[in-house]
Amino acid sequence: MLFASARAAALSAGLGRRAASTIASKYSSAVFSAALKSSPQTLTKVQSELNAIQAAVKATPALDAFINNPTLTNQDRQAGLVALYAAAGKEPSEITKNLFVVLSENGRLVESAGVIEGFNELVAGYKGELNVTITSAAPLPKDVQTKLESILKQSQAAQQAKSLKITSKINSAVLGGVVVDFGDKTIDLSVASRVNKLNGLLSQSV
Repeated sequence: MLFASARAAALSAGLGRRAASTIASKYSSAVFSAALKSSPQTLTKVQSELNAIQAAVKATPALDAFINNPTLTNQDRQAGLVALYAAAGKEPSEITKNLFVVLSENGRLVESAGVIEGFNELVAGYKGELNVTITSAAPLPKDVQTKLESILKQSQAAQQAKSLKITSKINSAVLGGVVVDFGDKTIDLSVASRVNKLNGLLSQSV
């Protein structure tokens, strides 16, 4: 049943589009355009810097708290950005620093993860790459994983891409089944999704 649903969804042209923050998308587009306008090499450099910053935030609770605290003073935000750059391992380019300065000044640092995700999607599209993420509540059996990957490789999107990268993630919140992200699109075959739909139907009938 899972494979039949996955095959039908993957091969269809109308994949569901992930709900993304409009604000984050605007910042993603702006930094992508600025980096690409400079040079393809700058685009690669900025991507590396943003991913290093994102990794540092995930690995450091204090930085995560800083990013998600909109009440900080301007002085605290400036100090936080210095710590953020240091944790990422090196002094970032002006494009990357300008992005975080603007996010900080506008009280939008909380959007950083979405901005970086959107930027990576734009870079992948520019390079003809398709990033696919398979999320399940527990590691999938090897035979299931292999068959699911085979189905995904047959999709129209995968056939059109120059390269395909498949990543597996574990998230207990999906309860069962899988959620497959194709770039900015999503195939939700999770138990959690079905439970939410059921709750919605029950709420409407009460």
